[in-house]
Amino acid sequence: MPVRPLFAEIVPDVPAAASILEAISLPVLVVSASGIIVYANGSAIRDFGHALAGLLLDVLLPHATDALPPCGASREVLDREGRAWEARFTPVDAGHHAVTLRGVSARSEQLERDRLTGLATRDGLSRMLEQMIPEQDGARLPIAVHCFSLDRFRIVNDSLSHAVGDLLLQKVAERLSHACRKQEVIARSGGDEFIILQKDVGEPAEAERMAARLIDLIGRTYVLKGHTINIGISCGVALHEAGLSARDLLRNGALALQDAKRAGGSRYRVFEEAMNQALRARRELEIDIRRALALRQFELHYQPFLDVETNRIRGFEALIRWNHPVRGRVSPLDFIPLAEETGLIGAIGEWVMRTACREAASWPDGMTVAVNVSPVQFKAEGLLAMITSALAHSGLEPHRLEVEVTESLLLDNTDRILQSLHALRDLGVKIAMDDFGTGYSSLSYLQKFPFNKIKIDRSFVQAAHQGADSEAILKAIGNLGCNLGMLITAEGVETTEQLTLIRDNHCTHVQGYLTGKPMPADAIQDFIDIKSREPFHV
Repeated sequence: MPVRPLFAEIVPDVPAAASILEAISLPVLVVSASGIIVYANGSAIRDFGHALAGLLLDVLLPHATDALPPCGASREVLDREGRAWEARFTPVDAGHHAVTLRGVSARSEQLERDRLTGLATRDGLSRMLEQMIPEQDGARLPIAVHCFSLDRFRIVNDSLSHAVGDLLLQKVAERLSHACRKQEVIARSGGDEFIILQKDVGEPAEAERMAARLIDLIGRTYVLKGHTINIGISCGVALHEAGLSARDLLRNGALALQDAKRAGGSRYRVFEEAMNQALRARRELEIDIRRALALRQFELHYQPFLDVETNRIRGFEALIRWNHPVRGRVSPLDFIPLAEETGLIGAIGEWVMRTACREAASWPDGMTVAVNVSPVQFKAEGLLAMITSALAHSGLEPHRLEVEVTESLLLDNTDRILQSLHALRDLGVKIAMDDFGTGYSSLSYLQKFPFNKIKIDRSFVQAAHQGADSEAILKAIGNLGCNLGMLITAEGVETTEQLTLIRDNHCTHVQGYLTGKPMPADAIQDFIDIKSREPFHV
């Protein structure tokens, strides 16, 4: 029987048992110690075709040539199409192996596939990547990993049901499958995350073009069960470089994805070494935050807000401050987002609430303390119990506590959040919407929940004298609050001209450097005493 000349490297000597091997329905190869295929039966050719050489290089050759395994030794491998095979090695002589390939059982194949989408699993893709990496260091056309994550999937899941969310994931998987070449491997990493292994990348720009194209495609409108759904998708791209392991490559893609998310989503980022440095810096900052909690390095400062009708102080907003022994003054804009990501915001928020209530309890009756509560705290269990406990231990009356929330709080799981807000209102606590006008659906939220106060974002106040549009917005918000019976606080007031404008547009309170900078707790009583004798004349 003639040898099947698949490749130039095939040796033209036919094994004596070729007629027997040709009759076997399973793929069978005979491989020399140097990795040359000396024989491939018909089943091997039908199943692998010209991918046969890749199979040898990727998964069989390292195990077949290291040493002669004992007769019957086997190993589970993945080919370049992501299929799982059991490779069984049988020594033929001192220099050859017979390799029999058997497709793994249906049960094993199911474990390699995501049940919901039918895509490969992350583990399966990782193993395939590990097998490909050894040949990548010298490859002319390297590989790239694309890590994708849907931007607003949680909103769909919570507002429309998990069934619709699952259907959306299936549709995303379909679009990815249709948009990618057959040689690309697509996996569902878990939740709303996907990974694509792009092969034979001619240049970095080619990987970027693929990422941009898929972001556009996946971000297009879906119509599912009568619902029109618009989501975005973010992507992190990592290109293989010499010395990188499969784990390194996937990690780099995940870091680039995080960077794309932090930049606002619906975009891609290509991994850069600076991202590794930023990750190390974030880890060091996280360690310092934990240490700051343990060593009580945080403190509260309080900024007054003024009643524009009486020119008297009505309360203070609690603002967290961190003076690190090495870093110096650390801005809340730098450490609060990280605390929210890591879950540390729960402990920090509880400390702020208990401290603010305890310190405000010594202020004159009627003086209010406003405390910002993170959306992450609202999503966690026990917020109402924590606030109730803080009020009870401090002796502060509930109506003297004002909880400030941002519009982003109401974007997720609205019904549950509204229940928590109503529970706080029933307790007697006042609720204020902070940074009003900068979110997505401010007016609709005012219909859903009767806030006690609206705080106008400082950007409207500072731009009010620069154009008629900003002044019109300021006036509209003032009129809205007046008609709804809500108090209106204008933030960022720094000049007498801004204060005059605030008064003329129905705002009830102002807060800013004009009426008082943030101050430590031990300075508040003197400030109150002075302003009680000498009211503001502005």
